[in-house]
Parts: sequence; C-alpha cells; structure tokens
Amino acid sequence: MVTEADPGEARTSVWLAARPVTPARRRSEAPSGLDRDRITAATVRLLDAEGLARFSMRRLAAELGVTAMSLYWYVDTKHDLLELALDSALGQQRLPSGPSAGEAWTVRLRALACGYRRLVAEHPWVAPLSVAYPNIGPHARALDAALRRLLDASGLADTCRTGAHLAVSQFLNGCGLNGCGGTVRRAPEADFAVALDVLIAGIEAKAAARRTP
Repeated sequence: MVTEADPGEARTSVWLAARPVTPARRRSEAPSGLDRDRITAATVRLLDAEGLARFSMRRLAAELGVTAMSLYWYVDTKHDLLELALDSALGQQRLPSGPSAGEAWTVRLRALACGYRRLVAEHPWVAPLSVAYPNIGPHARALDAALRRLLDASGLADTCRTGAHLAVSQFLNGCGLNGCGGTVRRAPEADFAVALDVLIAGIEAKAAARRTP
C-alpha cells in the first residue's frame, strides 16, 4: 500500500505483516528493558512533545537511552512504529455506550465526535497519520465498530449506511486537517457544533425519508 508517509514505496501495514515468534538472533542478544509497548508509549510522548516533523528513530532512541539499532528488534521500520503510536492514541477515545443506556444515537454520535475532536487537539499528529496509514489496528477497529453500531441505530436503510459511515469518518478526520499538507488546526467551537448539527440532521432526514410511505 502506498501512503503519504512513505511516498512512492509500497509497504505492508504493521497490523498485516507477520513477525516471527522468536527473533532470528538469540533472544539473549535483545536489549534489556525494552518491549513494543514501552517503545510505543515513548513514541507517543515524543510526538506530543516535538511533533511529527521532528520525529526520528535516533531521537526516540535517545529518549529511551538506547541505540537506534536496538529499536529494530521490535519494529521493522519507523512507519511501523508510527502506526503503533497512532492506534495507541486512538485507544484513548472513549467509545459510546450501547443502546441499553437509553441515550439516543444522536447523543452518542455527538459524544463520539466531540471526543475525537479533543483527541486530535491533544495529539495533533493523529490527524495526518490517520490519512497516511490504514486505520486497521485494534483500537481503530473498535472505534469503527462503535460508529457502525450508531449508524445501525439511526434507522438508515442498509444501502445508505455505507455513505453515512463515509460522511462521518471524513468529517471526523477533517476536524484535524486543513488543505495544506495535513497541518492541524482547531476550528472554533461554534463552527464545529454547526457542522455536526448539519451532519446529524442529514442522517436523520435520510432515515425519516425511509419511514415515510
């Protein structure tokens, strides 16, 4: 798959690439005190502190107090690590409660959209990476499944749900991007609220048209 983060070069997502159960080299040679979770957490912290443009494996290694080559025991490329960091950040998104909570799907969709907006504001690098890489990690899939459940509850016809899913997904990702290379911006709260109102009203109108004889 060709991505913005890796222009002109096809690569396999870290979530699809098979890694051997044991390293080719002896496990005893692996650097002590490191694992994928620790490296991913440090990546998130470094991206938050310095931004995507300044991120490098050397800077990450310095943050962890190891050599850059040590990191390649756990990831094959920098892009793999950025995918791991992206999904880790998405794991901070609070997913909407189920229908049993008694809340309308519109209330839960608003909560999901506002939560994602806060997430992008707290981690500005999430928005450009969401465009650059396939969102197929476990947290991304959980978020997508939650959105699909909300649209299922909206009353939309099956044939309309794919389009509604695309509209909401594009809206959420667009909240953190402008038209100039994926630079993060934060739209005024009032503008965001109006845009979300329009989106939800459109879904409600489409669902109501289906119910009209």
